[in-house]
Amino acid sequence: MTDIAKLKDDLDGQSPRAILKAAFEQFDNIAISFSGAEDVALIELAHKLTDNLQVFSLDTGRLHPETYEFFEKVRNHYGINIQFLFPDAGEVEDLVSRKGMFSFFEDGHSECCGIRKVNPLRRKLQTVDAWITGQRKDQSPGTRNEVPVVQIDEAFSTADRQLVKFNPLANWTSKDVWDYIRMSELPYNELHAKGFVSIGCQPCTRPVLPGQHEREGRWWWEEATQKECGLHAGNLIAHD
Repeated sequence: MTDIAKLKDDLDGQSPRAILKAAFEQFDNIAISFSGAEDVALIELAHKLTDNLQVFSLDTGRLHPETYEFFEKVRNHYGINIQFLFPDAGEVEDLVSRKGMFSFFEDGHSECCGIRKVNPLRRKLQTVDAWITGQRKDQSPGTRNEVPVVQIDEAFSTADRQLVKFNPLANWTSKDVWDYIRMSELPYNELHAKGFVSIGCQPCTRPVLPGQHEREGRWWWEEATQKECGLHAGNLIAHD
């Protein structure tokens, strides 16, 4: 079993490329989570390091048209297959039948995100030994300040199976990411040019004003300490 504490010590302060290289050396069955935002920087770095690139994304059924267009741009740009994960149709139908299309404005986003994001992700993560995310410390002052470059994923590990999570961009800022995107002339989501910074589902995402933190555009009707959809539930556990 990989010694995660030692690996974290070895990788703290290393570049995203070095962290990714270590991730691929440690694990054969490892996949990148691609959200349709700045995670393209991960794919750009990773596709040069491995011939076994697994990329997946969550299609909640409520994404912006621009996000779907971006997915296709990335697929064509790199010539890769992106595995799209969909929510269980019966679970979605039940939620909408009981509560309508916009229940999250009334009782919080956790139930909808659980059905549309967390459950499909859990099914996927049961098939890999490790995964790679685009989380950064500067993304959310309320929940991501302490994001490490590598960790045991307590939220999705099971009693008989340890899941490891790598966050190669943890120490990069938004400026670092965008400098890299521009320098490398990478494709990006057109919503970024319209004031959107953190991009999720269409009903729950809006542009931010100058001076506002990027996370203020997500679930803006809720407390800053709850601005996680459950994909990185460990962030909330760490702040409880």
